[in-house]
Amino acid sequence: MRGSWRRGRRTVRDAKVLITGAASGIGRATAQAAGAAGAELVLTDIDAAGLDATVADIRGSGGVVLVAEAFDITDYDAVTAFAEKVHTAHGSLDVVMNVAGTSAWGTVENLEHKHWRRMVEVNLMGPIHVIENFVPPMVRAGKGGALVNVSSAAGLLALPWHAAYSAGKYGIRGVSEVLRFDLDQHDISVHLVVPGAVDTPLVHTVELVGVDRESPKIQRAIKSFTRHAVAPEHVAAAILRGMARNRFLIYTSFDIRFGYWWARKFALPYEIVMRQASARFTRLLASQRN
Repeated sequence: MRGSWRRGRRTVRDAKVLITGAASGIGRATAQAAGAAGAELVLTDIDAAGLDATVADIRGSGGVVLVAEAFDITDYDAVTAFAEKVHTAHGSLDVVMNVAGTSAWGTVENLEHKHWRRMVEVNLMGPIHVIENFVPPMVRAGKGGALVNVSSAAGLLALPWHAAYSAGKYGIRGVSEVLRFDLDQHDISVHLVVPGAVDTPLVHTVELVGVDRESPKIQRAIKSFTRHAVAPEHVAAAILRGMARNRFLIYTSFDIRFGYWWARKFALPYEIVMRQASARFTRLLASQRN
């Protein structure tokens, strides 16, 4: 890597950086921030039009986009073909950021098999496809680097209605925990981003299984959620700052940092609060049936 990427303080300047989910939300904001910081970007998303808009914005601001291509990261063959194209043209990368994700919430009696499968395919297998194709070349290159995986508060805490979503987010957390130590010997740092509420298009389109999204109670709950949400740009800044400081867990808001600390230190009160929260959500669901 031409940038500063040995042990200690790390920067994306002059680094070749892959970012998935770059068409919108956290991915787009992170691509913009990394581009402004001097990274050479490799971008992808399933949304071709949104990806084109991100590329145009970055290049219009003087940033460098080496490659941008739209495809579905759940398609292993598509990821492999893209990786071959990138490596042939530009060699191994320096930073890999798994940002792309999707969400569906619901209780176990309402979730269907398609919801469970989609959450695992996009939020766990998609990042694994990227890791399989891009991290081994980084290891072989011997230049160090970084792997960034975006999990969620739902990868740390037992949030109500999040079982399917947490299946993927806890999974990528486990992958990251292991790779954190496995890749350390190659000077490849691993960072796990655990956002809470973030004001992205995903918040407004998340599938609420078995719930009338337009009901007044649900709309009030959504508005309450978005009032506490941080901007994607805030998350992007936290990611770059956390990488520079070589933090494994990268928090984007104090409430999640405190909540995870509290859950580990006070197990019984945590269980009581989670049971109460789950019961409250169950009552909210029951109100939709009356």
